[in-house]
Amino acid sequence: MPSIRSRIFYWLLKVQRSPFDPNRSIQQQRASMENQATLARMPPHVDVQPIAMGDLPAERLRPAGVNDDRAVLYLHGGGYTMGSCRTHRALGARLAIASQTPVLMIDYRLAPEHPFPDALEDALKAYRWLIEPGTPSGPIALAGDSAGGGLAVAAAIALRDQGDRLPAAIACMSPWADLAVKGESMVTRARADPLIGRESSLLHAALYVAQHDPTLPLISPVYADLRGLPPLLIQVGDCEVLLSDSLRLAERARQAGVDATLEVWDGMWHGWQAFAGFVPEARQVIDRVGAFIRKHLA
Repeated sequence: MPSIRSRIFYWLLKVQRSPFDPNRSIQQQRASMENQATLARMPPHVDVQPIAMGDLPAERLRPAGVNDDRAVLYLHGGGYTMGSCRTHRALGARLAIASQTPVLMIDYRLAPEHPFPDALEDALKAYRWLIEPGTPSGPIALAGDSAGGGLAVAAAIALRDQGDRLPAAIACMSPWADLAVKGESMVTRARADPLIGRESSLLHAALYVAQHDPTLPLISPVYADLRGLPPLLIQVGDCEVLLSDSLRLAERARQAGVDATLEVWDGMWHGWQAFAGFVPEARQVIDRVGAFIRKHLA
């Protein structure tokens, strides 16, 4: 059963206006997400270091005493149209602590100004920066939430197809993996999810996909051949409209022979992981992601 704190927080979100309100402009939605992110408490003793990566803004989150010969590349959520290192810094910092691994976050380019494949190209650029000479070249994990979770899987597919060294593991929190918006939970969880819905998903998908086919594997990994990918952890709440994306992605991965672990969290809504300062299930889910990453980067 969900904790009392999570149930209180859930109903507070239900009566507030979502940052993903499709009746707002993209600029207003971005500002709303940035404002909501101020609720996320940054954990102490995590160094935030800006990283020079050409014209791609990035930052490294490093807790004291962690092992520098490995890394996590974290890709933030936000429907490919919003979000930043700022909005997800506290979540990335908590993951760095839980995984005992430095986390690299990037401000990948956002739609509609930069539709597909710009975000994917930025993710690949950051990953290749991590493995180039002169940087720590130990094992690397990909991780992300929502759009960032789908982007993490898409990046791994692109790395595999282009002959690059693959990450050691991929961790997806509530991944948006079907930008064709075909999952049945878009209907069955529409009243339960306080953050996103089918209308907002269609809007943000159209802005990112632009003239491309939304079922392209590098846009929507649920339609991809996932053979050869590293171990995959997928976590999702059972109140999310993206529940079907996770279920289908896990099934697709298992059919391809991928070591895929699926966790469905009772009573959780889209984006609950960001509220670890208030919601115990958010701390628990981050701890589980951290343990998964430690296991596969050891």
